[in-house]
Parts: sequence; structure tokens; C-alpha cells
Amino acid sequence: MSRMPRARTNPEMRLRRELHRRGLRYRVNHPVLPGRPDIAFTKVRLAVFVDGCFWHMCPQHSTMPKNNAEWWAQKLQRNVTRDREKDVQLVGLGWKVLHVWEHEDPEAVADTIEGLVRDARATERN
Repeated sequence: MSRMPRARTNPEMRLRRELHRRGLRYRVNHPVLPGRPDIAFTKVRLAVFVDGCFWHMCPQHSTMPKNNAEWWAQKLQRNVTRDREKDVQLVGLGWKVLHVWEHEDPEAVADTIEGLVRDARATERN
């Protein structure tokens, strides 16, 4: 497990490239925020997490290992619980939180993020 990349995964990098191509600028793995969001738009307070289907128990693609199944079930459920805990912490700090799955289309996710960022900027101006 220690060999699993924590940052710069392929799905994350595809999303980051698409956001950057659209002119959106962000912080990566913001160290001050709970959970170190993969992508953080600090001015509009939007935290984005790109979740892996296995590690975060995607309802469509999650699989459970057969060996040591009880340990894995507890481990993966704890990941999901920790995700919800950091979401609550971020919301408490005034941030919006968006979780996307690694299998989602980067362009579609970028559309969603771009809309959220632009709406937040428009609200900020008013």
C-alpha cells in the first residue's frame, strides 16, 4: 500500500491538464486543508478530490479482495468514513467539496468544476 501513489495519479493529471487548458488555476494537495484536496481553488473555496474506485468504494466499480476480506472491508470502510469526516471539516471552514471518481470523463468533470468556479466568482462580485 505504501507504493500506491498519493498524488499525480493518471486520472488526477488528466483533470488537472484539462482545467489548466481552460485557464483555471488552482493549488495542488493544499497542505493546510483537511484531507489535502487534490485540487483546491482557494479564492472561491472549492476543494476537489479525485477518488480511486477501489480505495474509496465506488458503487459502480468497487471490488472486495477475497483474501483477508474482513480486514479489507474494515480498511476500505474506514477510508470512506475518513472522506466524510474531512468533508465535514472543510464545510465547517466554509469550503465546498466535490468528489469525482477516477473513471469519470475529465472533460465532463472539468465542465462541472468550471461552472462551480464561475458561479462562485459571480456571487463573490455581487
